[in-house]
Amino acid sequence: MLALAETDPDYLLSRPPPLLIDEWQHAPELWNRIRHACDDRPGTGHFILTGSARPTDSITRHTGTGRITRLLMRPMTLWETGISTGEVSLRQVLGGSVRPAAESRATLLEVASAVCRGGWPGSLGLAQNGAVAFVQDYVQEAIRTDVDDAVGIRHSPDALESLLRLISHDLASPITAAKLGRAMNPASPPAAQTLTSYLDALRRIFVLEDLPAWSPELRSKATVRKAPKRHLVDPSLAAALIGASPNSLMKNFSVFGQLFESLAVRDLRVYAQPAGFNAYHYRDSEGLEADVVLQGLDGAWASFEIKLNSGPRQVEEAATALKRLRDKAHERRAKQLVLMAVITAAKTAYMRPDGVAVIPITTLGP
Repeated sequence: MLALAETDPDYLLSRPPPLLIDEWQHAPELWNRIRHACDDRPGTGHFILTGSARPTDSITRHTGTGRITRLLMRPMTLWETGISTGEVSLRQVLGGSVRPAAESRATLLEVASAVCRGGWPGSLGLAQNGAVAFVQDYVQEAIRTDVDDAVGIRHSPDALESLLRLISHDLASPITAAKLGRAMNPASPPAAQTLTSYLDALRRIFVLEDLPAWSPELRSKATVRKAPKRHLVDPSLAAALIGASPNSLMKNFSVFGQLFESLAVRDLRVYAQPAGFNAYHYRDSEGLEADVVLQGLDGAWASFEIKLNSGPRQVEEAATALKRLRDKAHERRAKQLVLMAVITAAKTAYMRPDGVAVIPITTLGP
């Protein structure tokens, strides 16, 4: 099929619609052919282009505006893999309708298992050991071959693995590229250009997906921090890189908490996308943070704190931080706040008297 795309693309594209072309980035000459075909044909829905890597800008430099819609597909959520009941709809709570109570069926050990298994369709039906092996193979293939095949940069697999492992150990933190470089080799850090190209390559093959900073208008004089939080597209990748297992996570809540936060970020991103919301994080010079802020195109926003330990003290601290952020926001922005919620690993979803929702990740759905 690749040879056909290179030698006779018009014949390939003449097949009945809808025509799905997987890994299309290996035949970049199809891009312009498809653009012209869309101009020549009435209606929509003629082609579906899928790929495991984002092509370079030079391939898609001729715009697809008005012809092509882009959709980022992430690994499956807990709801899609059957671990979450989905009783609490994110779309509904963002619209102001909060289910007053929902009960999770999942145990904490099952959540730890979900962190290590990940949301990969290829591991559905596999036993835990097989699912973990699947993730380990995925990581190694990405490091050894995907970066070179998809992006075309020369790289050291060992250096790339070291970089990913460092990110995994500091997951869900705003660790800078300079700090990553120093940690990789304190005596001789990689050149800034090399490190930048590595991070960009990991984004293009959909392994690294940073969570950008949210910069609202504030009433206070606090300075909003601009650094993104580092996340991998699925927490199982980080678990594989640091050698975590469900049992080891149950004994180390610090590591489990980082991976749980990344799990919640993954699911919130997926559920928020069809609702028209983008995900960010908030952190300022006064130490105030919000793990996730979702913002819609109309300016509506919601803030979330993510707590693996869902004891009364931890939930109270999280709710206090969310209310502080609400009070710091400029009056106009504060009026656009639609939800404050604490995402937990607990059993019960409920609404607190102060208006902060407590939602177990295993009850959340689209």
